[in-house]
Parts: sequence; C-alpha cells; structure tokens
Amino acid sequence: MEVTVQLLENAMTEVMRNKSAANKGRFLIDGFPRKMDQARRFEEAVCPAKLVLFYDCNERVMQERLLERGKTSGRADDNAESIRKRFRTFVETSMPVVDYYDKQGRVVKIDATVAPDKVFADTEKRLTEKLGTSF
Repeated sequence: MEVTVQLLENAMTEVMRNKSAANKGRFLIDGFPRKMDQARRFEEAVCPAKLVLFYDCNERVMQERLLERGKTSGRADDNAESIRKRFRTFVETSMPVVDYYDKQGRVVKIDATVAPDKVFADTEKRLTEKLGTSF
C-alpha cells in the first residue's frame, strides 16, 4: 500500500509541478483505493478525493461482459469462477470504501447495466454537472 500511495503522490506532484493551462490539477485514479486502509492513507498522505465514480453493475451483467471480453483478452481470470470470486471480493472489501465516500456525499453513481455508449454518455453528463463543462 505504501508503495502505491507514494507512486501516486509522486506522479501527481510531477504533473502539478509542470502545470499548464490544459492541466486543471484533476486526476482520475482507476481501481484505487480498494480497501479502507488505502483510502485513509491516500487522503492523509496525498489529498482528499473530490469525488468517486462508482459504476453500479449487477453480477449477472458484469459476468456476461467479462466472459465476452475473455474471448479476446487473453486474461486467464476472465472465467466464470474467477469472476464470481472477484465480485465477492469487491463486495466484501471495496464496497465499504464506496459506502465511506457515499456517506460524505462524494460518490457519483452511474448505472453500468445499460449499453456501454450510454454508460459513457451518463458519465460525461454527471462529471459535467459536478466539475463544469471543461472537466
């Protein structure tokens, strides 16, 4: 965890040091934090998250999409058993992180059960509402 937080901090500091008009000092960190201790450590060491994107997708839809992806991804863990295990791990380990941020009003929840182009459009719309037209 310490290494991940340090790497993120270093990368963000470097970008901010070289700040230009195009750089608004905003960062999208995908898949982190996954655990409460990571969330707390990141916010203490680096900065509080302004918002958290949460793509809400039920297990059935997620499994269908990942199995389809598995046909071409080459990922050994895109199989039904691994997907079910990953989903359980997410619910047990990462949902408390989502709940933590949600209680603080920082979660932007997107319905990810709809078609991917609709998910993208909804994400764009919600980010514009939260961050302005030129996020």
